[in-house]
This record gives sequence, C-alpha cells and structure tokens, in this order.
Amino acid sequence: MIISAFRLIPQYHARVWGGQRLQAADQPVGEAWIVFEDDVIADGPHAGRTLGALAAAEGQSLLGRRPLRRTGLRMPLLIKLLDCQDWLSVQVHPNDEQAIALEGQGQFGKTEAWHILEAQPASEIIVGMAPGVSAEALARAVRGAADGSLPGRAGLLPLMHNVPAAAGDTFFIRAGTLHALGPGLLLYEVQQTSDITYRVWDWDRPAKAGRDLHVEKSLAVIDHALTGRAEPVRPQATPGVHALTACEYFELQKLDASGGALALHTRGESFHAVTALSGSVTVAGEGWSLALGLFETAFVPAAVGAYAVTGGQALCALVP
Repeated sequence: MIISAFRLIPQYHARVWGGQRLQAADQPVGEAWIVFEDDVIADGPHAGRTLGALAAAEGQSLLGRRPLRRTGLRMPLLIKLLDCQDWLSVQVHPNDEQAIALEGQGQFGKTEAWHILEAQPASEIIVGMAPGVSAEALARAVRGAADGSLPGRAGLLPLMHNVPAAAGDTFFIRAGTLHALGPGLLLYEVQQTSDITYRVWDWDRPAKAGRDLHVEKSLAVIDHALTGRAEPVRPQATPGVHALTACEYFELQKLDASGGALALHTRGESFHAVTALSGSVTVAGEGWSLALGLFETAFVPAAVGAYAVTGGQALCALVP
C-alpha cells in the first residue's frame, strides 16, 4: 500500500502556438503534461517508475475506488499546463462512445476544463457556436475553410462565440464543443485520459506533419446543442476549499491555505493531484511532507487518507 505522496516529472511538448513560459527551448513549448500515465515519478520509493506502471501494480491503493470502477487500472485523468502565444486550432473532441466508434476499442472521449493562470488584457477564447447555426451552414463553413473555397475568417469565425478570459476564470468544455484558446493565456487544463483532438481549422497556418485537419470526424462529433456564451466560474477570494467545476469525469477545486492549514482526505475514493499556484505550498501527511515550487504537483494516492495543505494557493483535481 502506498502511504505517501510524490512528485512527477512533467513531459514538455513543442507546439507552433507555444512560448517560453513553461520551459526555455529552441522550439516554442506549448504544453507541460504534469499528470500523465507516462510521467516518471520523481521521488520516494517508486522514483523512476511511470505513473501508469505504478497504477497497474498498485491499483485501488493508488487510484481509489472511483477511478477503478470507471477506467480500471488506467489513469483516468490527464492534466496539462498550456502556454498560448498564438491561437490554437479551432477544434473539437469526441465523447466516449464517439471515440470508440471513430478510433477503436480502448479509447476515451475528452471532456475538459480550463483554469486561467495568466492572461493579457485582451485575451479571449472561442467556446461553442452562435445559436441558430444549422448543421448545413456549419458543414459548408468547415469544408470551405479546409479547401480554401470559403476563408475561415469570413465563413467559420462568425458562427462561433469569442469570450473574454481573465486570470482566475474557469471554463468547462464538454466533449462536442467547438473551441479554441487565444493568445496571451497561461492555463491549467484537466481532462479525461485522452488526447484525441479533431482539428477543424488551423488559422491558415502552412500544413505540417502532426497538424492535419479532421473535417469529417469534426463534423461527426460537434454537438449543435452546445451553443451560446460560456460564463466562467470565479470563486470568492477567501481562504478555504472552493469548487471550480465538476462533472462525471473530474472535479477541480481551488485550495487557498493563506488563512491556515487545510485538512483534506482522500477517503480511499480517489487520488488527489495538488498543483501549486505559488512557490510556498506544502502538502503533508503522516510521516511525509512535500514542499512544492510553482506549478509543481503532489500526487496523493487514494490510500493516504488524511493530509494537509499549507502555505499559499493550489489546485486539486480528483475523480468524483
């Protein structure tokens, strides 16, 4: 049984839209995968093993009863940090049933949530379509943007909603929602354990390997009921545990320990992934303690039970 938390070594991924805030590199870094089944454990008795290998070996004591019922021995969540210096592609993700139908057995859909860490004054995102857009009009705009017969800025963009995004905002993005992240954002993303992305339009960037468009698959999974303006969640700026968003796949909380230690408990139900939003967060339980730097994550196994968070602010993701 695993009775202490541990850190994970993030995986960094170059992206054409990325920057240098996550890691200084020759190529722009867009994503840091901070909780992922292929991440390597950084410290403790299991250092050097991957999170997925430990989950396969330890099962319920690492993951908890809820994840085991939902996704078996697979890690149920993928958590990332994203540095957006340019627009990400306009894209959509399938739900669980669509992922299996389009990509094969063993695949999961991708419902996700974003918590904005930093934003420039004019930062914005695209979330959903304008009400009343027909399937025919959308298909015409998507295909026209892909083949150049109807420029995306003229045909596709007017069909979607641009929403302001500010630091502290949380947005829930259900599978099937047409969306895109805009420039100037640094954010935390929690999602199902899937990286299936159907790219609808890539802002007329030159075609390159790994950035293909997925026109027909996109049109097959876009949910026309997911329309209208997305309103972000903004928690109170007070010490304590604040719910940011929750669905059948994940729950995301804001932890503010500035007023004193916060007592938390896994109850054996789910692991907790605690990511520091400042460089002064400590996560500690019986016989162990981890001091976290900015954006470092403590993976708290479900078998740990009671633990405490002290210092500054953090985000906590778990399976509800």
